[in-house]
Amino acid sequence: MIYDAYQNYANLSHSVRVLASSSERILSLWSAMQFASPLRRMAAYYELVALAGFTHTRPDYGIAEIATDSDETVSVKQSEILSTPFCTLLHFAREGGENDPRVLLVAPMSGHFATLLRGTIRSLLRHHQVYVTDWRNTRDVPLSQGSFGFADFIQHLIDFIKAIGPQSHVVAVCQPAVAALSATAILAQDNDPNQPASLTLMAGPIDTRISPTKVNELATSRPLNWFKEKLIGVVPHSLGGAGRHVYPGFLQLAAFMSMNIDRHSKAFVDLFKSRVEGDFEKANQIRTFYEEYFAIMDLDATFFLETVETVFQKHALPEGKLLIQETLVEPRAIKKTFLMTIEGEKDDICSVGQTLAAHDLCTGLRPYMKAHHLQAEVGHYGVFSGRRWDKQIYPILRDHIYSST
Repeated sequence: MIYDAYQNYANLSHSVRVLASSSERILSLWSAMQFASPLRRMAAYYELVALAGFTHTRPDYGIAEIATDSDETVSVKQSEILSTPFCTLLHFAREGGENDPRVLLVAPMSGHFATLLRGTIRSLLRHHQVYVTDWRNTRDVPLSQGSFGFADFIQHLIDFIKAIGPQSHVVAVCQPAVAALSATAILAQDNDPNQPASLTLMAGPIDTRISPTKVNELATSRPLNWFKEKLIGVVPHSLGGAGRHVYPGFLQLAAFMSMNIDRHSKAFVDLFKSRVEGDFEKANQIRTFYEEYFAIMDLDATFFLETVETVFQKHALPEGKLLIQETLVEPRAIKKTFLMTIEGEKDDICSVGQTLAAHDLCTGLRPYMKAHHLQAEVGHYGVFSGRRWDKQIYPILRDHIYSST
């Protein structure tokens, strides 16, 4: 019922936002004229109305070229390597970078598309070939394709690592850190020749018992049935995934925004003021962020509920009890993959220490094969995007990858 109500509202409000968007463009042109400057306030208002809505379609990556360290602009080629009903493995390669280290960038399946990592990809492309897990919106996946669970996520990573080949490097951002560590462990347990040369876990919930955040506390404050009853919806009949049980993206985004509602409210006020005052660079930065932030995707209910239970309630991996297709996941089996963990000092989603816990699990690695970086003055998103990511974190990650190649 909740999904049907949301979709009906979204369909009705879409025409309003389209009208507001058209009005904003017209008024913006008029406001540029000296005699019509008061219209700038109306244009800014219509911009807010047009922006305040969700889209369920993945935005374009828009990475046709990048600037190298020498400020030379080179083209970037994007291609598909593998495709499943739930994910496409994309390959980004810059001109002249055919021999660069191959990096599998594991994007979160947590309500946003992989395009949220656009800035991460751009940084990595300066010195690496980048493969990205481009997860599909499960509300568009036909029910006939079956469900998608936690084990399926891990199997996807194993298959992708094998497709990329030996001496690859895995970088997992946030939620998939547990899956990436598990996939690497399973490959090690099988003595697979495709074991990655390095594994980097960024702001991921390896052990959420350490300094629990509000997200962690919510996950443990309710029984699993509560999440199933309160947060799971059914995709409406008008969509491609009709009948599929999902954790809707609009509920996920509402939950995240409620944690920092004052910051988001201030951002919209700043967008309005900046547009009216003519600070278009700042206004465009805010608008670009929210255009991406409001592009949302649903999660298969099986994956969501199994993640809540396995990662946040039972702490199966750090407890040594994680079973994937009857195989016990043993991080201590990892002996050939260099490990790096990265955390943000002000992360309120995955607190300091939760990702570092991976070091205690990987007892088979010699000390020189482990590294950790705590970035000062950044929150969750600052670990993988923004100025500090590009100028301070990325160089450390780059050196880690090259030293283990």
